[in-house]
Amino acid sequence: MDCRSGCGACCIAPSITTAIPGMPNGKPAGVRCVQLTPANACALFGHPERPAVCRQLRPEPAMCGSDASEAMHYLDQLEQLTSPSPATV
Repeated sequence: MDCRSGCGACCIAPSITTAIPGMPNGKPAGVRCVQLTPANACALFGHPERPAVCRQLRPEPAMCGSDASEAMHYLDQLEQLTSPSPATV
C-alpha cells in the first residue's frame, strides 16, 4: 500500500522523541512536523535525516482508513495506547 496523497496524519498525530531537522527535540503528539510540506508530503522522505521511527512506519489499511480523518483517529488512539503512563506518587 502507498501513502494517501495529501494525508499527512502520520506526520501530525504521533509524538516523535528523536531529533528532526528543524525540531531538535522531536515533536509532541498532535503537532505538525516542520518537515511536512503544505501539500502534506514529507520533505525528508528518502533522505537519511528522516527519523528512524518515520522510516519504519509503513502504510496499511487499518492505519490509513478511508481518509485522512480516519488515519488521524487511528494514530491518535495508537499514540494514547503506547504513551507511557504518568508517574503516580
